[in-house]
Amino acid sequence: MEIDYSKLRGKWVYLEEMKEQHREPLRQLAKDERIWEFTKGILLERYDEMFDAYCDLALDKNAQLGQESFIIRQSSDDAIIGMTRFYQIIPKDKKLMIGYTWYLPVVWGKLHNKECKLLLLQYVFDILKFNRVEFQVAGQNVRSQKAVEKIGGIKEGVQRKAGYRGDGSIRDTVIFGIIDDEWPQTKEKLLQMLAEKQKA
Repeated sequence: MEIDYSKLRGKWVYLEEMKEQHREPLRQLAKDERIWEFTKGILLERYDEMFDAYCDLALDKNAQLGQESFIIRQSSDDAIIGMTRFYQIIPKDKKLMIGYTWYLPVVWGKLHNKECKLLLLQYVFDILKFNRVEFQVAGQNVRSQKAVEKIGGIKEGVQRKAGYRGDGSIRDTVIFGIIDDEWPQTKEKLLQMLAEKQKA
């Protein structure tokens, strides 16, 4: 999939294609156990090994039925503040997933995630003209579930014992979706949230 990155630029954040050159800067930034507290996607005791596996997967565009991995930069100073991904991209069914998202704790609760999701969702629905976006959130990650609900994700169900986390514990997966019929209302809600957050 060819991405038009000019459409993924906002006032507070912009997205950039993840490349090999980003691996080492990201390695330093992501070494904060708060980021991986619920997903256990990377364990600090096996950090380099697990981080490299994480990056290898992110850089493989053919993995997971097709994917695009992004780094998230802060517009004010171009600093990398996180990562996210389109994955399980299925053009014939006009759907994809958004996930593998993490941010540095310093921007948690601020405008960055909301604007990033707005940019991604606009791209999916307004440019790609897809019908559906799905989010899969670890059952233990209540904070991320609330964040997805806040931006308009509809909880569609729970896959029980859906897999294992990085530490070997069982993971339930909570499924959220946004479809094209809901997008105009969701977009308006996101824009309103950003405007209110800016005033605060």
